[in-house]
Amino acid sequence: MALFEQVSEDIKAAMKAKDKVALEALRNIKKFFLEAKTAPGANDELTDDAALKILSKLAKQGKDTAALYTEQGRQDLADEELAQVEVINRYLPKQLTPEELEQEVKAIIAQVGAASAKDMGKVMGVATKQLAGKADGKAISALVKQLLA
Repeated sequence: MALFEQVSEDIKAAMKAKDKVALEALRNIKKFFLEAKTAPGANDELTDDAALKILSKLAKQGKDTAALYTEQGRQDLADEELAQVEVINRYLPKQLTPEELEQEVKAIIAQVGAASAKDMGKVMGVATKQLAGKADGKAISALVKQLLA
């Protein structure tokens, strides 16, 4: 089942279970999915790859927003935001541990034949495609810089 249909089914389940947090998060996800489906040139289709990119973006935004709320002393709002991020994370692939990420990046560096920091662009191009949804872009970038330095 495609992610779009899965989210639609889960909205029904959340309504039946009266799970307000999940329902709000899932409706937000579906809104972004519908916007992507109806965007010019989308041909009323949403691939799972595009859906995963949307989910990753929403999870990152939620974490960033929660951090802002925490800085401003609004832990109640931060907790709500993090609860929605948990719902979003159900649909994302398992995130790589720092050790697994380092192994993957080292393999990509060897595959590309990178030797210095000048080759960072080549490595990042391959790494962001291969590790999409599995690791945060900032973490990938920092690790590539560290390994090529």
